[in-house]
Amino acid sequence: MPGQAFVSRNIANMVPPFDQLRHTETGAVIEYAIKALKVKNILVIGHSRCGGVERLMNLPDDSDSHTYDFIDDWVKIGLPAKKKVLEENNGLPCEELLKLCEKESVNNSLGNLLTYPYVRDAMTSGQLALRGGYYDFVNGHFEQWRAFTPAPPLPPMPQPF
Repeated sequence: MPGQAFVSRNIANMVPPFDQLRHTETGAVIEYAIKALKVKNILVIGHSRCGGVERLMNLPDDSDSHTYDFIDDWVKIGLPAKKKVLEENNGLPCEELLKLCEKESVNNSLGNLLTYPYVRDAMTSGQLALRGGYYDFVNGHFEQWRAFTPAPPLPPMPQPF
């Protein structure tokens, strides 16, 4: 229904770390969602056969080498996910590594969300939950996980007599 979902889409479904000078369009979406709309959940969804994550996995090791002007710089947001997948899954076929990186990239973005002060504040006050999701287009399967949920409310303090 209108007014029940606020959506932002980009290449590889990535959320960059907080930075007031770079990627300000993503920061503006996050700030508006939290401060103005007071959303209760943020769901970052990755998907199978993601061209952006495939580009991330195929980035040349030479950081000065660029095939694309904007895409290569953007997908570098996911370098921590790529590094983790390669370190923990050495020897798996490329197709499996890609699928693992598609999911780990979601976790990377969820971690990056915590670098935004208003996200962190909403999490600390128990008003926001961060969730990850992955849609497998091939099998029509969707999985969701809770990455960071609001802290449970503290029990009331006993009143002194």
